[in-house]
Amino acid sequence: MSLFNYYSIVHFMIWFIYGKYFKKNWPLFFLLSLGWEILELFIPFSFAIETTKNKIADIFINIIGYKFGLLKK
Repeated sequence: MSLFNYYSIVHFMIWFIYGKYFKKNWPLFFLLSLGWEILELFIPFSFAIETTKNKIADIFINIIGYKFGLLKK
């Protein structure tokens, strides 16, 4: 399993859109982002089975997506 996968793109897109439309709401973003990664530890679906390194990478991808969403045109 690699550090990044195609779900990394989905993570980026979701948090990019969130950053674009819910500007300056860092606490909610962080709660939802981290909460989802924790929830993935307990749900019994194949897409949620990841290594610890991949989960950490997902959090960084989430942050990058959110920050890019905050940028103005």
